[in-house]
This record gives sequence, structure tokens and C-alpha cells, in this order.
Amino acid sequence: MAPPYDVITPEMRESLYAQSPYNIVRIDFGIESPGDSEEDNRYTRAKDFLSTWMEKDILVRSEKPSYYAYRMSFDTRNGRKDLVGFYGLTRLVELGTGVYPHEATHSKPKKDRLSLMTESGANTSSIYSLYKSAKGSTIKKILNKTVSGEPYMEATDPDGTLHSFWIIDDPEHVTSMQEALSQVDVFIADGHHRYETALEYKRIKDEEAGASSGKSPHDYVLMFLADIADPSLVALPTHRLVTVDTETIAERLSENFEITEIGDDAHILAAIENKAHIFGMYAGGKRYTLRCRTCGLEDVSPELKDLDVVVLHKLIFGKLLEVGNWGYEMDYRTTLSMVDEGEYDAAFFLNPTAVSDVERVAVAGLRMPPKSTYFYPKVQTGFVINTLKSL
Repeated sequence: MAPPYDVITPEMRESLYAQSPYNIVRIDFGIESPGDSEEDNRYTRAKDFLSTWMEKDILVRSEKPSYYAYRMSFDTRNGRKDLVGFYGLTRLVELGTGVYPHEATHSKPKKDRLSLMTESGANTSSIYSLYKSAKGSTIKKILNKTVSGEPYMEATDPDGTLHSFWIIDDPEHVTSMQEALSQVDVFIADGHHRYETALEYKRIKDEEAGASSGKSPHDYVLMFLADIADPSLVALPTHRLVTVDTETIAERLSENFEITEIGDDAHILAAIENKAHIFGMYAGGKRYTLRCRTCGLEDVSPELKDLDVVVLHKLIFGKLLEVGNWGYEMDYRTTLSMVDEGEYDAAFFLNPTAVSDVERVAVAGLRMPPKSTYFYPKVQTGFVINTLKSL
């Protein structure tokens, strides 16, 4: 088991390599070597690892059509939560026609994922999505019954989240879930790059075949799916870091924002928590709250204009500070340290984007800026893999 590739640091990758010769990171996010070539590189090695592990029964193919129940048990400030969902294959459709994105994407990660998928012929890291179904109770009953038994596999991640995994292969349960899921809307929570990559892979394979049967392995993609109404869903903010002239920053923001300096020991996130249109800022060694006086974005769609992350990107970064590049960081203290150590000049802190906003923006066919949401905990890689061709 390993975290998703996009949150693995070089140090974490080295540690995962050292933990086991069969850690999934060797396939999903392998280490590059100085001598890499077209014939021998991290993508070809991923293919070799996958085929070898299957030959050795390190990885075992399910004998029956199955779904896979998956529970993440984790601590929050409001107590312990248990998020229960399942892994399954979702038919690939064009975005906006049953599967809805909510964030913009970058091209570089998609190129990496396409190279891995093309060479290995597998979905290794699942997409984290939310489903909305009138028959959700059917799925919930099956999942609750399943997770009441002993898990097939279990592991704890570095953050302390317990990840538990069960196989659902009872034919009646599988059929009931298929029927309940046949017409659901799916909202991508985490993994936009992976979905767009799977679509591109499908286009390539269909072009090679000269037609689409709609029933080939490449017509589907591996997803972890959770109920969009589940109260255990947690979306956290991702903070932004910028390089900017801190001497003039307050003046440039003052026309649109009421700027209040708070104590040197104040916790910025606590100062802005659950307050609409208010941001935290750390610059010049001082902590501030920024409250919108006039945040009107007349040129922005109604579904987007009131979102804090859009106000931050369009108004603060785009118009007032005129910065074109920024860094991202999840951890509060790390964000402060990156400014203190001179890596960036200032940091901006946000409240989390609501799950209801994700649905509203997605259905409208719009997209928030990249990393507008951080669904926590991260779905781990390694419990289940979807192979797209014979190995």
C-alpha cells in the first residue's frame, strides 16, 4: 500500500521502496535512474513488476465479478469518522455526461499517467469519486453488512488512518449494486488527471481498433466511490504561497478588503473558520485576516463568483497582486515555515470548499482552480488494480 502518487515526496518514495520489494509505489510511481532509456525506464519497469508479481501470485486476480468495500477510519477535530465506499469499474464517458469534474488540470501529470497506463496496461491508482443515487440505500445496506465482518486486508497509513478492505463477490449483491448504480451521476473528487488520461487511452485504443465496442477493458476505469451525502466526507483547503512585494501588499489589497492584524501567536485558521469571504494572510512575519468589502467578479459565472478559492485566484492573484505563479501546501505549520525560510514571501489561507459547491459547479459544467479541494483522507493505492490487457 502507498499514498497516491501526487502526494508522495522523494523521501517518502525511498522509504516505501525500502519497506517491501512488493510495495505498489514501484509500479505506480517508480524511481527514475540515470541510465534510463526508451527500452528501460520507470514505465517499462512498472510493466515488468506487474507481470512478475502476477506470475508469483503476489497479486491475485479475483475469480468472480466483484466490488470491493473500503473503509477509512480517521480522527478529526470533531471526533472519529468512518467513511465507507467501494471500488468498482466505471464506464468511461465524456466529462459532463454523467461523470462531472470540478477542477481544472495541468498537462504534465496527464502525460506521466498516460505513459504509465500505456506501458503497464493497468489502472493502478484509483480515482476518488462521489455518487448520487436514488437507490443509495441498497448500496448502503450491502456495504454495512460487508464491513461488519473481518476485513480481507487492513493497513494504517502514516497519518494514522486505518484503511480496511473487503471483497463483495456474492452474485446477488453484485447484481443489486450494478442495478443501483446503472444511472447514477458521478462527481470526481480527486483524480481528474487520471480520468482524463483514461479517456485519452480509450481514444487511442479505439483508433487502433477502428471502432469502439463499448465493452473492451479500456472502456472502463477504476474508481473508489463514496456517497455524496455521507456525513463522513471531509474536504480540506489547500493553502497558497506567493512571491510578492510584501511592502506594498496591504496597500494593494486595502480597497477591496478590510485588513486586520491579529496576534503573533494567533492561529490563522481559527481566526477565519466558518466565516464567509474571509481569508488568512501571513506576510512580513505578521498574521492578518482579510474580509471582503467588495469582491464582485462581474465577469465570472454566478456558480463560481462567490467561492473563496475563485475570489483568491481571480481577484487577489489576478487583479490586485498580479501574480501568475503560486505554490500549494496542505499543512498549516509547513506553510508558515515556507514563508519564514524565504521560500515564498507570503501565504494565503482559505476555508474548505463545501461538497455541495463541488456538485453545483460540476453540474453547471464549470471548473474551479486546481487544488480547490483536498478530500481527506487520501484513498490509498495497492488494494486493487484494474488490468486493461493480458499480462
